[in-house]
Amino acid sequence: MTATFKRFLNDYPAARWAALVLIALMMFFAYMFVDVMSPLKSLIESERGWDSSVFGTYAASEYILNVCGFLIIAGIILDKMGIRFTGVLSASLMVIGAGIKYIGISDWFQTTGMCAWLGSWWTAMPGSAKMAALGFMIFGCGCEMAGTTVSKAIAKWFKGKEMALAMGLEMAIARLGVFAVMWLSPAISGKFDGSVVAPLAFCTCLLLVGLINYIVFSVMDTRLDRQLVAAGEATEEKSPEDEFHIKDLGKIFSSKMFWLVALLCVLYYSAIFPFQRYAPNFLEVTLNVDANTASRLFSCFPILAMCLTPVLGIFLDYKGKGASMLMIGAVIMIACHLSFAFLLPVFPHKWFAVLLIVILGVSFSLVPAALWPSVPKIIDEKILGSAYCLIFWVQNIGLCLVPLLIGVVLDATGGYMMPMIIFSSFGVLAFIFSLLLKVEDRRKGFGLEKPNIEK
Repeated sequence: MTATFKRFLNDYPAARWAALVLIALMMFFAYMFVDVMSPLKSLIESERGWDSSVFGTYAASEYILNVCGFLIIAGIILDKMGIRFTGVLSASLMVIGAGIKYIGISDWFQTTGMCAWLGSWWTAMPGSAKMAALGFMIFGCGCEMAGTTVSKAIAKWFKGKEMALAMGLEMAIARLGVFAVMWLSPAISGKFDGSVVAPLAFCTCLLLVGLINYIVFSVMDTRLDRQLVAAGEATEEKSPEDEFHIKDLGKIFSSKMFWLVALLCVLYYSAIFPFQRYAPNFLEVTLNVDANTASRLFSCFPILAMCLTPVLGIFLDYKGKGASMLMIGAVIMIACHLSFAFLLPVFPHKWFAVLLIVILGVSFSLVPAALWPSVPKIIDEKILGSAYCLIFWVQNIGLCLVPLLIGVVLDATGGYMMPMIIFSSFGVLAFIFSLLLKVEDRRKGFGLEKPNIEK
């Protein structure tokens, strides 16, 4: 006999929003760590002997193992083991990878024989870069796994409720990490006499806090599952999370909508995240300012995105129009990157740079706010984790290759015009796929233009 629950734990607003804050803070700390080196590009090149190609290889290393298949495995783990196990595992991998990267950058490591051996082995890269890249690879596995786990966790806790708003707030909190690290990384470095190690150590400690946060969330999720089991909506032997089979991956790969979303995702994010790696140095060169000023100017990038994403989430929950938002976001991104390529060098004013950066942030609100809540509408819940991971896998292919491409182009051309043209071309292709997505939704009726809240 099953118990009758008038309200489950996630029916209480305070409980589900508290759960959101716990997992969003973990991603906030992860985003800080991702970009902790971006404001220090000039410093790391002078202190450790890196160049733009080496920095590009280091930036690409975050995605290498994911591209090689780890994200596919991560999706299977998520759908077989659930959000609690996978979340703790992903947070732990981030901490381990951060620790290895810290060792690679540390002053102590530069004096070891291992650093010298790494520098002479395989390819001509400094030993510090190879060790940092190894740590970043492991961190990247945890970070991307965490991103998909958080998406599935929000889909579970906010099903039939404010899902788009919740996903929008999670993204806004995470992006606050980009803003914070653009200010904190140079400031902490300056406090320690231009050290590249101190900011890295600070962000590594924050990742430990993120791990603790997710463990607390897991306790809450355990209680929710017990309520679902007692109410008969899930069973201890076979919950909805565990009804997954490897053959179900075929349903994802055979879905036209999946491929449209995945290709739109990789094209759009390939023009955003690799740009973040180089943006402080781009502003430093284009505006003829110091690295500290450049990073603070770029810190404005997520400001409008943080404010708009939750608002757009509310609009999506109550009004819909997700496919249309994707198209508008791609158009804005194209205009911004072309302006970076051709207008900012002609009018190198700080106010103009900030204006373009903030407008690019609008695009960064529109596309993710509409993209991620759309996935549960086109993919069965029992394979939702694998679908998110496969989308991230396709995305990671671009995120791995584009920094390498940009680094090579920078060394070859000595300027940022061609990289910005490359970024804008990704935007053009993203617009084409967003248009195809809207047409397919109109034909098949997946409801991408419809509200999320069930009435």
